[in-house]
Amino acid sequence: MTELETIRHSCAHVLANAILRIWPEAQFAAGPPVENGFYYDVELPHRISPEDFEGLEKEMSSIVSEAQPFQREVISRDEALAMGERGELAGLSPRPEPSKFKLDIITRIPEGEEITLFRNGAFTDLCAGPHVPDTSKIGAFKLTHVASAFYQGDEHNPQLQRIYGTAFATAGELENYFALLEEAKKRDHRKLGKELGLFHIDDAVGQGLILWTPKGAVIRQELQNFISVELRKQGYSQVFTPHIGKIGLYKTSGHFPYYKESQFPAIPEPDQLERIASEGCGCAEMTARLEAVSETFAATLNERAGKDIVGTDRVMDPTRLLDGFMLKPMNCPHHIKIFASQPHSYRDLPVRLAEFGTVYRWEQSGELNGMTRVRGFTQDDAHLFVTEEQVKSEIQGCLALVKKVLTTLGMSNYRVRVGLRDPDSSKFTGDPAQWDLAEAACREAASTLGVPFSEEPGEAAFYGPKIDFVVKDVLGREWQLGTVQVDYVLPVRFNLSYTGADGRDHVPVMIHRAPFGSLERFTGVLIEHFAGDFPVWLAPEQARVLPVSEKVADYARKIVSQMTEKGIRATADLSPEKLGAKIRLAQLDKVPYMIVVGPKEEASNQLSIRSRKHGDEGAHASDAFILRLESEIRDRTLTV
Repeated sequence: MTELETIRHSCAHVLANAILRIWPEAQFAAGPPVENGFYYDVELPHRISPEDFEGLEKEMSSIVSEAQPFQREVISRDEALAMGERGELAGLSPRPEPSKFKLDIITRIPEGEEITLFRNGAFTDLCAGPHVPDTSKIGAFKLTHVASAFYQGDEHNPQLQRIYGTAFATAGELENYFALLEEAKKRDHRKLGKELGLFHIDDAVGQGLILWTPKGAVIRQELQNFISVELRKQGYSQVFTPHIGKIGLYKTSGHFPYYKESQFPAIPEPDQLERIASEGCGCAEMTARLEAVSETFAATLNERAGKDIVGTDRVMDPTRLLDGFMLKPMNCPHHIKIFASQPHSYRDLPVRLAEFGTVYRWEQSGELNGMTRVRGFTQDDAHLFVTEEQVKSEIQGCLALVKKVLTTLGMSNYRVRVGLRDPDSSKFTGDPAQWDLAEAACREAASTLGVPFSEEPGEAAFYGPKIDFVVKDVLGREWQLGTVQVDYVLPVRFNLSYTGADGRDHVPVMIHRAPFGSLERFTGVLIEHFAGDFPVWLAPEQARVLPVSEKVADYARKIVSQMTEKGIRATADLSPEKLGAKIRLAQLDKVPYMIVVGPKEEASNQLSIRSRKHGDEGAHASDAFILRLESEIRDRTLTV
């Protein structure tokens, strides 16, 4: 644990201690540190609410002031079970009721593994640690909210109360944390998206499915235009693929049925569906017949891979198999089929195929979150088919593209992580020697970025290692955005080849890359990063002309027309409202430039400019200001 996690872990024990002082009958499960604080799961007849927090925090402060030492003690399994039966674990003393959740946790500890307790004051808990030396070292803390949680995350288990809190080494850090939370509420993309009219989610369409409004569509189109220019510079070819594909395509790739929990259900062909319905086929049997493969299919795929990647348990008589379609969970199988549609020589490689491809993933309703966690999203996806010798340089080209995107958008605070395979896991497929080559290429490419990178075993995709860009926004929150992945597996599964200089067939290496990740998630992050104050090149409305009266309405229209001809997104507020009201409305709409025109400006062919950054900038010649605006848009200037 980090120092901060240790403080928070210790604070969770203090919380449990405080709860027991008030409600001695409380039963406790787990109390770990988490990303932004800590929690403890408790079973208690009394329903804890925020109204109880003041009393709990007062009791916690008393425990902290007592400077109770945290004392570690190693005990035997029998001793731990005996203490649990006496109700002493997560208790202040023996109790009539056993510590039932702690007893269950003991049964989950592997035989031979050390079992430890931690005591502070009268409180004793089953715990592996670590903890601060004593309770006075906890610093500043605050309880935040209460939620419900099933024990062990299983809906068949008892539902517990999860009491959340946070803690920091100093009161200043705690105060700053809550200030950032308040700022995050103001920047919430769900709130700003609605206020600014950028996107809409409608129950009639479906949760997790984004409707891009005209204003939001402008942002999306600008992002696509930006990346498209860069792609052309790097020699990519644009492709388009359908939103569905046959099940066999994803059986070959390995996406189905191994990742079916995160995919929409397969869609049987209508005639087959009608036939099996007449046969009385149930849902479980239908699913099995959709997921199964023929003996020939399994043998072909296993031969390509050089080992058994499709087990005999999936093989079924071909006459019982069902065919159908899937909503596309990934773009890569479609791009593979485009590559395979014609022969290739080593002289043709690299082949770089790019697409703004929409894919669909099944997310639980509780996991959906505005634009950042959705069920349908568009990736700025690309797949490169390269020779072994080209892998390193092409990875570097992909990383340079991601870096260009982040730099242009002012997201310069990021770290890089290299996801590697876990040799002990069965999740990862392919030749270990090829994995070694791919991981070495990723490490070497990441080292050229000039930023620190971490290696994370077990975080690779099932088909190869990857490089992720983890970006910190202005509030210090981390978002995983751009990604680059190396793949030796899918080219083998799909039997891809190119003719080498030796005249023989060779298998290409495949590189997956998506600088934005998904346009929905990326836009949601941008809304919060900029707090809706988009740089002028991204702003849905770049300038608004505000006539002081109806007398200069024609001049306002003329200015808008001149700007529109130059490709500037400009409008005029021709309402009868007073100028102050028009300015306030434009500010609420977060328009980068407000252009005030009256008789004086019309007579001199000038414009009075108000910008977000500088406020009143005074009068400017209309031609000069339009040139300035064109320059800021062209150069993708970040601030206005």
